[in-house]
Parts: sequence; C-alpha cells; structure tokens
Amino acid sequence: MNTKKYCTAVIPAAGTGIRMGTKIKKQFLELGGKEIIASTIEKFEQCKEVDEIVLATASDTIELLWSIVKREGFQKVSAIVEGGKERQHSVYAGLCVANKKAEIIVVHDGVRPLVEVEDIKKTIIMAQQKGACVLGVKAKDTVKICNTNNEIITTPQRNLVWYIQTPQAFQKDLLLKAFERAKRENFVGTDESMLAERDGNVVFVIEGHYENIKITTPDDIIIAEAFLKKEKEK
Repeated sequence: MNTKKYCTAVIPAAGTGIRMGTKIKKQFLELGGKEIIASTIEKFEQCKEVDEIVLATASDTIELLWSIVKREGFQKVSAIVEGGKERQHSVYAGLCVANKKAEIIVVHDGVRPLVEVEDIKKTIIMAQQKGACVLGVKAKDTVKICNTNNEIITTPQRNLVWYIQTPQAFQKDLLLKAFERAKRENFVGTDESMLAERDGNVVFVIEGHYENIKITTPDDIIIAEAFLKKEKEK
C-alpha cells in the first residue's frame, strides 16, 4: 500500500546577503556556472517525495526568480511569494499558499545548494512517521556555553551536540500550529524546529553531510566550489 503523503517544499530565498558583501544577493550568485538558488531548487525538483515547491523571495527579485524557474524548466514550482523581514515570516508566507492537499512541509534554505537528494527524502519519510524531523551533523569541536560576558558557564557533552541544517520536515498541521502560536506571541525563532519544540513537539534529528553548508560569506563560496570540484572528480 502506498503511504506517501503530498509534500510541499518551502524554500525561503529573501535574504539580503549583507555578510556576503556583494551587490548581487547571495542566492543569485553563481556557483559552478549556475545561480545558487537554481542549484537548490534543482535538488527538490529531483526528489520524488516532493510534489510541489513554493519559493519566498524579496519583492524586487520575484520576476528574476520566475525567469530562472522558467529557464531551468522546473515543473514543481507552483508559487513565488514575497518574503518577510525575518526568515520565519518568509517561511510562513510560503506555508500559507501551499497546496491544500499538502500533509508534509519540508523547509530548506535557498542558499544550501549542496544538499543530497537522499537526505531530503529521509527527512520527509521521518516526518511522515514521527511528525517532525531535521537534518544535522555531529559536532567535531568542543562546544562551550557562555554568558553575555564571554565567560564559560558549562561544556556540554560533545557526542550530544549537533549542528542543525536544513531540510527540516514536519506534518503540516503540527508546523502551522507552531507558527500561529509564535505569531500570536510575537516570538521569532532561528529555525522551524525551534517553533515546533516550543509548542511541545518532539523533533528528531537525522544525520546528514558536512558538505551541506549554508552559503553566507565569501569564504563559503570557496568551500562550496571545493566540494563541487571534489564531487566532479569522483
């Protein structure tokens, strides 16, 4: 029996890219001969578990993003909405226009183009089974918790520390409820799992890959190019 549930991918790409220091917004910079956002969308286009893609971007780049979607021939993109000031607002805008059939929502940073299709699939399947799931990698370094004076308070056990990435996948009703509570209480979180946790849900972590970096600074471009070169040499 086919237990697959309709899945909408929401990809926020409304960042200004201040830390990148370029006139072009980071999601539209080229990486390996293609815009970062185009490479990101392509991974979700390739994932059979994803039925629909909704993009959120700044009002002045909606037309540009549509032109990329049409040029690349992406068939799953159903809407491009105007994003908000914070990532949370952009994701919520995308969530609100998702197909009514959607039972699973998978959220992914527009500037994480090196995600593996298999990892997208794994998070979606886990969300179907458990309700909420995020991708992450185990910490390699010792992590310290400090106070506002940069004084170390405690050192958490390293094998329990994860660096959380995207995609993050959720049953739609669970995620929508968490977003609506955050909206009512004027709470802004750093990612979707934070909202889900805050609303009393258990969120599971699946181990991903260290190559799935978020491209934020010029150094990240260099690292991503190195990962791409390595991939081509395999």
